[in-house]
Amino acid sequence: MELKETIESIGRAFEQFKAENDARLKEIEKKGSADPLLAEKVEKINADLTALGAMKKQLEAIETAVARGQYPGGGTAKDKEVIARAKAFTHLMRGNIDSVKDMEIQASASTLSDPDGGFTVPEEVDTAIDRVQGTLSAMRRLATVRAISTDTYKKLVNQGGATSGWVAEKGTRAETSTPTLKEIAINTKELYAMPAATQILLDDSRVDIGAWLAEEVGIEFNEEEGAAFISGNGVEKPKGIAAYSMVANASYAWGKVGYIAGGHASLLNNMDKLIDLQHALKTSYRNGAAWLMNDATCGVIRKFKDGDGNYIWRPGLMEDKPDTLLGKPVEYDDNVDDIGANKYPIFYANFKRAYLIIDRLGTRVLRDPYTSKPYVLFYTTKRVGGGIVMYEAIKAFKIAAS
Repeated sequence: MELKETIESIGRAFEQFKAENDARLKEIEKKGSADPLLAEKVEKINADLTALGAMKKQLEAIETAVARGQYPGGGTAKDKEVIARAKAFTHLMRGNIDSVKDMEIQASASTLSDPDGGFTVPEEVDTAIDRVQGTLSAMRRLATVRAISTDTYKKLVNQGGATSGWVAEKGTRAETSTPTLKEIAINTKELYAMPAATQILLDDSRVDIGAWLAEEVGIEFNEEEGAAFISGNGVEKPKGIAAYSMVANASYAWGKVGYIAGGHASLLNNMDKLIDLQHALKTSYRNGAAWLMNDATCGVIRKFKDGDGNYIWRPGLMEDKPDTLLGKPVEYDDNVDDIGANKYPIFYANFKRAYLIIDRLGTRVLRDPYTSKPYVLFYTTKRVGGGIVMYEAIKAFKIAAS
């Protein structure tokens, strides 16, 4: 299905959803309950909207890559050095570099060698891995992502405290308070994947090994780090947004995430609390803020209306335009909690300012043709870190216990 066709399908499905859900609500008002068949139809359209939204994101990512004319490894592949490096990497992964006579390719192969017995992935393939992760990962799209060359990233954050005042032209100027600076250090953790291929696949000259490895590793890395960016405990993995200490927003303090409580046990039934969550975020952070939740939670919120009978969730009906909730973009991540007692199923934040993801430059791969014959294993490692750097730029929604 083409992107334009998908967007049109989303628009039609949303209109159908509104009509059927309105009919369901009218039945509830009149009879106290809705026809089960009608309720089932609403849920079916709801699920279709979710699936179409995911398809739209995939098609947008593909169109973006094609528009950039990207080489499978992420570059434009026009200069001789890039081409030689890509060919060298392919031969190294196929295990036949010794039979290559081209001196330029041999020279490039030596630059890819790693002292630990593996190979440094070419920048073009490294970029492709990042691109696959960025396409699949909501947090990578939302947060600030920075590449570093060391294992630790340190950042000074101004916690406020500086004061100023008015004074007459010749008045005495008293000393003012100095700002409180806090150093935040984010350490990288080692992430690994071990895709396998048959030697027959590797011997097939039509197979782009760089593109294959980027796709396989990118998907594996995304699944692991995606969970860590949400719920990781910070031990041997990044610390996720849901792993920090949570406090009622009225008691917010630096180092904790403030929350607004609402709902009832396993229910989310009060739109006003979502508005409270929006306004719990300081005005300076609201420009650029977005919602983060999983698909199941969105399926519940999609049925909410405001006082004028308008649905508060809207699909993105233009290319590169996201779905919106109360006028702000919505991103979906299945690692976020489902609705449930004492759970945090929704986050509202200026993620660019709140959360930092760091990638240490250089992905390494070790080719292992012996451990799992007849398969060749590619032990691939990368160092990634992540953590909150601005606590007041993120808020959570907590479901009440009872």
